[in-house]
Amino acid sequence: MNGNGERSVPVCTGEPLACHEDGFGRNMKVDKATPQEPSYPQSLEKTSKSPENVPKQGRPSASCIPRPPHKPRPANLSRPGKSLEEMVRGRRLKTSQESLTDPAETSSSADSLKGESPTLLVSNTPTVPSSGSNVVEDLPDSAASNAPPFRDRCDSLPAMEGVRAQSVHGDRWSDQNFRPSKMILSPLQPSVALPAIQSCASSTLLRTTNRIDKDCMDYDVSAKEGLDGIRRNLSDSRLLEAMVSDNSSVSSMKSTFSVLTPIRPKDVRNRSFLEGSLLGNGALLGADELNRYFPERHVGVYIATWNMQGEKGLPSNLDDLLLPTDTEFAQDFYIIGIQEGCPDRREWEIRLQETLGPYYVMLYAAAHGVLYLTIFVRRDLIWFCSEVEHATVTTRIISQIKTKGAVGVGFTFFGTSFLFITSHFTSGDSKVYERIIDYNKIIEALALPKGLPDTNPYRSIASDVTTRFDEVFWFGDFNFRLNMDRPGVEEILKHNMGNNMEPLLQHDQLIKEMKDGSIFKGFQEAPIQFLPTYKFDIGCDVYDTTSKQRTPSYTDRILFRNRQLDDIKVLKYATCSTMKTSDHRPVIGMFQVRIRPGRDNIPLGAGQFDRGLYLEGIRRRISRELKRQEAMKNQKNSVVCSVS
Repeated sequence: MNGNGERSVPVCTGEPLACHEDGFGRNMKVDKATPQEPSYPQSLEKTSKSPENVPKQGRPSASCIPRPPHKPRPANLSRPGKSLEEMVRGRRLKTSQESLTDPAETSSSADSLKGESPTLLVSNTPTVPSSGSNVVEDLPDSAASNAPPFRDRCDSLPAMEGVRAQSVHGDRWSDQNFRPSKMILSPLQPSVALPAIQSCASSTLLRTTNRIDKDCMDYDVSAKEGLDGIRRNLSDSRLLEAMVSDNSSVSSMKSTFSVLTPIRPKDVRNRSFLEGSLLGNGALLGADELNRYFPERHVGVYIATWNMQGEKGLPSNLDDLLLPTDTEFAQDFYIIGIQEGCPDRREWEIRLQETLGPYYVMLYAAAHGVLYLTIFVRRDLIWFCSEVEHATVTTRIISQIKTKGAVGVGFTFFGTSFLFITSHFTSGDSKVYERIIDYNKIIEALALPKGLPDTNPYRSIASDVTTRFDEVFWFGDFNFRLNMDRPGVEEILKHNMGNNMEPLLQHDQLIKEMKDGSIFKGFQEAPIQFLPTYKFDIGCDVYDTTSKQRTPSYTDRILFRNRQLDDIKVLKYATCSTMKTSDHRPVIGMFQVRIRPGRDNIPLGAGQFDRGLYLEGIRRRISRELKRQEAMKNQKNSVVCSVS
């Protein structure tokens, strides 16, 4: 402080400067003469602007960093009676993180975070203040506009380094030539690693909205596939969620990709849609479509065979025959074979449709005299069936009498061919040889398949129709008996109340001939655990009480054969004891059959079924339900008097 009351600034000429670290870990020179108020030496020479004199970016390698030279204040910035130092002396820099409780607090946000001596990082580059910051300019606008650029005042500093931080003492700046600007904080680093960005950025809402099936493809599709790769993976019922922005309110995936696969003109030129693709790529009967409907590649087949004895009257309810209550699920195919069927075959088919309801349609029906064979399939599966073919064989000497013989129906489902045969062999206890002749005649004369391609021609035999299909079911009234007298059979049945029928089956003619290899070569039968199905008195559970006293026997059977081992698994093999309108008890079988994908090289059935039969069966089902509801309503409205 001189005599005029002005503060003098000491000048350091030649003395070394002590190095201190500022709040950002950088070395700063502090004059030993005034450690609280550092000042720049007036004799500091201006360095050259040559590239070799400019240091590289990063931490300076020199032990001391030079300070900008002091230049005199421009004349036009001076105000009469008040110096710049006095103007700055009563001002201070405001920041958003400044303490509101201590009026004398002048430390920056960086200083408050680090807890060290207050420092300020000043830059001559104009910055845009972010939200939440409040920077107060302390100098007049004229000084800001006319002040020389920082690069002109300090050409020795690096281009990207900026001006070093200056120490603050009280409410005054140590260097009046520098203008404070916005505080720059070091970037915040996350405490933990951020999760990786998935390749599919579509929202959960879109995933749920566009989901079609459970067995659809995974939604995590690699973004590297591109548009062509994604279109190759699209199918008629599969939506992929790749390349969709996470904005369900603005754009929808359906506006980008359709559920229909794009068809190119050359595909239309080269592909016959009646036969399909021979290569199996994208085939209607291919592996992709098979996995959608049958992920485990198993289809359920229900077989029922019944000798109706030509009765005109039909049971009032066929639910026990086709829909037993002890099974958990209905099956995919229902095949019903009838021997000595009722005279009105159409009425019988309508009754079947009425029982199965709207979930099933009649795929095909064939007959040979009083032999009926009817095939029902789930409506969802009608498109994967080929054209259906049938053939008949009579085993009577007089062919006009069509009571004995066989009816065969064949078709292909996906890549697996099926053959269903119902037959009625020669009757009589001792006519085993005649029944073997019937069998041989049927396998040789049944002309199937006709136009359907053989799925495995190398394993086919021209003299045996059962070798030309993958899965074969043969059922009917085979008329094989037990080689025992009636008292012996009744004695076994009297003492054996369980499911073990081995004492009776030891005398079964069919089992004996199959072991000898004279009939049903390659066929199997599930274990029999039910009572003999023939012959009962009509309307009761008593075996034949007429004068003939026929021996109870297992005449009604279901056999199966497959090309590949273990393709057919037996789920149930039993009788329907509630059907008592005939002297035979119906036999039912439930099977699980393995299905393989196929090529579209077969003539498809085009979803054809008997629509008139379907409508009539549904109409009757509705009428029956309305009558039942009306009966229940009348029963509730009836008044019953009770005497207590």
